[in-house]
Amino acid sequence: MAGYAMNEKMHRALALVSAVLLASCSAPNSPDQRATASQAPLVGARIGGPFALTDQNGRSVRSTDFAGKYQIYYFGYSYCPDVCPVDVQNIALAMRQLDKSDPALSARIVPIFITVDPVRDTPAVLKQFAAAFYPRLVALTGTPAQIDAVKRSFAVFSQAEPKRPDGGYIVDHSRLAYLFGPDGKPLALLPQDKSPDEIVAEIKRWAS
Repeated sequence: MAGYAMNEKMHRALALVSAVLLASCSAPNSPDQRATASQAPLVGARIGGPFALTDQNGRSVRSTDFAGKYQIYYFGYSYCPDVCPVDVQNIALAMRQLDKSDPALSARIVPIFITVDPVRDTPAVLKQFAAAFYPRLVALTGTPAQIDAVKRSFAVFSQAEPKRPDGGYIVDHSRLAYLFGPDGKPLALLPQDKSPDEIVAEIKRWAS
């Protein structure tokens, strides 16, 4: 990813994430068995699971709180110097588009940002971060152990680089945006690095 030191360990970890996604997806590769609206690409993938974290308002949030809603999960951190703000902005713009073009569908979607840097991303920090992008963005943090558990369940990699003399540091991490269904199960990856139009099209492809 741009501006990040992509060392060998990072490459191996990202390869492992890709393998998890590919191996756990139930959609076959033959042309007559490709995913359809009823068989999204990540149906059957071993991704996600129960969690209990803290939102930007300091409230305890559980995965079950989003039952009945489509969920967009993006993992990053507020101090990210490059890709995170771009990706979150694209997701926010896609949601604003849906607010205008299809408010009924938009109301059924919860965009969720989960930090991979819980030490710095306190609720107060995430409150400012979320407010800068979209009013309905849910930003979650927790203890390092809680965040590690969520990362494992969502097949997300992150690793903090050594601290600089000033104490600052960057965090290498997976760059993925998951779309989950109202039943709390994964449907597809969203092209969060593309235009808001492309994100909206992909959401509408799988959300009915």
